[in-house]
Amino acid sequence: MNRTYLSQLAVLATVAQCGSFRGAARELAIAPSAVSHAISSLEARLGVRLLARSTRSVAPTEEGAQLLERLRPALSEIDLALESAVEARDRPAGNLRLTVPRTAAHLALTPRLGAFAAAYPDIVLEIVIEDRFTDVVEGGFDAGVRLGESLQRDMIAVRIGPDIRGAVVGAPSYFATMPKPSHPHDLADHRCLRFRFSSGILYRWEFEKDGEEIELAVKGPLILDEDHLIANAAIDGAGVAFLFEDYVREATADGRLIRVLEDWCQPFGGFFVYYPSRRQMRPALRAFVDFFKVSG
Repeated sequence: MNRTYLSQLAVLATVAQCGSFRGAARELAIAPSAVSHAISSLEARLGVRLLARSTRSVAPTEEGAQLLERLRPALSEIDLALESAVEARDRPAGNLRLTVPRTAAHLALTPRLGAFAAAYPDIVLEIVIEDRFTDVVEGGFDAGVRLGESLQRDMIAVRIGPDIRGAVVGAPSYFATMPKPSHPHDLADHRCLRFRFSSGILYRWEFEKDGEEIELAVKGPLILDEDHLIANAAIDGAGVAFLFEDYVREATADGRLIRVLEDWCQPFGGFFVYYPSRRQMRPALRAFVDFFKVSG
């Protein structure tokens, strides 16, 4: 193989990932003109247009997308070989890109990110916040973090947190004017503070008790896409909220919020880091998994 192709193919993959020549130039730390020259030379050698250019963006043509799809495993193996070489000095390094829902970032990762950065100063950790489930291979990620119940079976999954539990809460001022619900169906008469995922779907409140499962499309005057904002609105008396209990632990402990329907909120499996099966795991990813995994 002509060794010139290898560097040009790496530039092509970076342009496709960044969506622009300038973005690829920044990523590769080379001049934009060098990126443009590499792509033009590659297209001339192959005799086919690989990228469709516009004034605003760059995207692979059909031929370019097919080439990149075939190249992805080989380029991943090259990255893995380079990372393994770095590991020989007993110090994992390189970029590590994760797709993580906002809740997992807040509850499972943020409390320990400082310690991880101190333990592995040569790893550049990039966390992309996405509430929807993401194909890590297609999205160009090394791994993802999700609740165990939403993982695909063909993924390797490692638990990185304890069981979690929901909590239905309302402010004392709210319950001064509304009766406390004793059954999930009582929520039909309450002002519920709702959560909308980035996909546009409204979260349906889920309950379980003695083997009975209930899923409700509640109604209410306020819809938000951030758990902290929902918690604050509940404290202000706007309505009843359903959140992970870690978000409202302090507020329930000091009396700003009152917890109800606790017997209908059963604990369930927490967050897992998931990644595709490989013959060998990248050193940076192995370091991340070993650092965050639940022991025992």
